[in-house]
Amino acid sequence: MKKARRRMVAVMMCSMVLAGAACAFAQDWPQWRGANRDGKVTGFAAPQAWPKELAQKWKATVGSGDSTPALVGDKLYVFARQGDEEVTLCLDAATGKELWKDKYAAQAVSGAASRHPGPRSSPAVADGKVVTLGVGGVVSCLDAASGKVLWRKDEFPKVVPRFFAAMSPMIVGGMVIAHVGGQGNGAIIAFDLASGDPKWKWAGEAPMYSSPALLTVEGVKQIVTLTEKSIVGVGLADGKLLWQVPFAPQGMNYNAATPIIDGEVVIFTGAGRGAKAVKVEKQGDGFAAKELWSNEQLAPQFNTPVLKDGLLFGLSEKGLLFCLNAKTGQTAWTDASKRGNFGAILDAGACLLALPSNSELTVFKSTDKQYEEVARIKVADAATYAHPVLAGKRIFVRDTETVTLWAIE
Repeated sequence: MKKARRRMVAVMMCSMVLAGAACAFAQDWPQWRGANRDGKVTGFAAPQAWPKELAQKWKATVGSGDSTPALVGDKLYVFARQGDEEVTLCLDAATGKELWKDKYAAQAVSGAASRHPGPRSSPAVADGKVVTLGVGGVVSCLDAASGKVLWRKDEFPKVVPRFFAAMSPMIVGGMVIAHVGGQGNGAIIAFDLASGDPKWKWAGEAPMYSSPALLTVEGVKQIVTLTEKSIVGVGLADGKLLWQVPFAPQGMNYNAATPIIDGEVVIFTGAGRGAKAVKVEKQGDGFAAKELWSNEQLAPQFNTPVLKDGLLFGLSEKGLLFCLNAKTGQTAWTDASKRGNFGAILDAGACLLALPSNSELTVFKSTDKQYEEVARIKVADAATYAHPVLAGKRIFVRDTETVTLWAIE
């Protein structure tokens, strides 16, 4: 009987530990746009009534940059520029204390892009490793516990897009997927996560500023991303081109948004060209992308919409929040207040959150009837170009020079 009770207690304690671990994991934000690269937040305790202000727990100066930090467990990984160097910082998420730092000499950002000298690309964390992509296209892999450099690659030295490298790398299947190079000379490369050795390369088109997403059709995993002139799907296993749809920018517009995956449907957007949806289908030995709808009036410039309950919420190139029906492409509503065309949109479960560059965290309802604002809270003194990172009752905000931990009390 005593042995049975001890076994029962042991099982209960193990279950509690596992539940705690699952809770911690559920709150992780390990890469660009979250665990599934879809802008959906899990493990966030949205209040029933939002306060007028949040409680500041700590603030740390980290250096210039627009990249979103990665939160894994009790560690916050920040990618920034300090002087002539790009640095990866590991901070204690509870206190903001620096635990380790890696640095290397980085390419100078010149021309119009020099107003944003720091990295744009967000780090990815998986399997005990941190991967970053610098403004000059340098891919680095560090040990997440110690900051030790495991490997560092520069496949296209000094070759970058006009406004420098901005795509955020993805870790999947034991590989790092990065689209590097620029201006007519580049490739999507799959680096082995452990060694950094290239496993495959697709050099069909150079990158612009979009980050990839993962699509699975008929059991075939595909890397989907916007390139200089197209949207493409390449095989995760071998890098072979599976399908391609022309989507060339015109004038001062860019391919910057991340493709949105809805089952076998891919939604993609580009300023000056609107929002479009295609269904990727198996066709003989290959694949084909069949257009479902096109909305020429609404498209972001420097942000990616979020999909929730069949609705797409985003920030248009004119700086207006909008909602459209993701099944038909029809516009549901467009807000009248201009917020600038830089911003982050997140699905926080009970509500939607937007953080434009004016550093006003905006909470609104996920409805297709009309724009309904719930709260608007100032969360930084400088401009904000990164996504806020939400976990529990905490909100980590990265502005152009600092990271601040805010709490909902």
